[in-house]
Amino acid sequence: MSIEVRNITKRFGNFVALDNVSLQIPTGELVALLGPSGCGKTTLLRIIAGMESADAGSVSFHGEDATHVHTRERKVGFVFQHYALFRHMSVFDNVAFGLRVKPRNERPSEAQIRERVMTLLSLVQLDWLADRFPAQLSGGQRQRIALARALAVEPKVLLLDEPFGALDTQVRKELRRWLRRLHDEMHIASVFVTHDQEEALEVADRVVVMNKGHVEQVGTPDEVYSAPASPFVYRFLGNVNVFHSRMHGEWAEVGRGGPKTQDESLAFVRPHDIEIQRESTAGSLSARVLHIQAIGPLVRVEVEHQGEIFEVELTRERHAQLALQENEVVWLKPRSMRIFQGDQLTQAHTFDLGGGI
Repeated sequence: MSIEVRNITKRFGNFVALDNVSLQIPTGELVALLGPSGCGKTTLLRIIAGMESADAGSVSFHGEDATHVHTRERKVGFVFQHYALFRHMSVFDNVAFGLRVKPRNERPSEAQIRERVMTLLSLVQLDWLADRFPAQLSGGQRQRIALARALAVEPKVLLLDEPFGALDTQVRKELRRWLRRLHDEMHIASVFVTHDQEEALEVADRVVVMNKGHVEQVGTPDEVYSAPASPFVYRFLGNVNVFHSRMHGEWAEVGRGGPKTQDESLAFVRPHDIEIQRESTAGSLSARVLHIQAIGPLVRVEVEHQGEIFEVELTRERHAQLALQENEVVWLKPRSMRIFQGDQLTQAHTFDLGGGI
């Protein structure tokens, strides 16, 4: 079942949580709502679920208006960050709960409930824990039980609010892969909220980057990371170096400093998109090496140019070739760069990098 959100606005007093937000999610797609705390992502998820009402706009499921339909009638499965399992119930009874509280004319028989619950527990690979209680489970196991409970009522849409936020790093990684495989088997529209960039980029088919109640960009993980639509998206998704620059027609003068002017713009470069050279070449910028640190397969090099500090990421092989030393002068050359004036992407065909350290 597809989801369509049209022109949703939501205020809490004077605070605008969502401002004219529209979004389409087709059946079978796993979408991440990504952004900092307070950007509106959880509010949007709760409006889709029917747990919050919008001040304006509409929500449709598969072309049918569901704006004023009660949560129970929307056939939505909802998974909370902190599991929300019933502590006094066994794992089996937690998963069976949604089936047992259905109206009498829709409620399956106990035999059908048992079959459905055990099938789901097998799906989440926890059928052997059916008689345990939540307090006897690990965090990762509780979250899988919460997901099985959401799936028990055969939802048309699956919504997850920071589902792995309370788990440690290794368990998060394991459950991310598991959720991706499970989603592909279920083939329903799924939406999950996260502030973890790596989580969104690894799991989702598309990422919706939100900021201050607005949608900044919607795209595949590669699109939002490799071609950010705004300075906010660039800064929020991974490390980035920001150089002050000026536009002169179709070429940009980068890294020369000086007083601010109307034509000032910002040049964004990822740390792995900068090459360190021993000698000056066309389009290179001088800098002094401040600090060198090996981090896993990469080597992070902090450099200083005209009082500003930038980061460069090298492979261990490239670092071994360069044999860099702290305090030495090197030359930086970006492999790719995107220039913004305000929030607008500027097309620059050539770059002029210059200026001493």
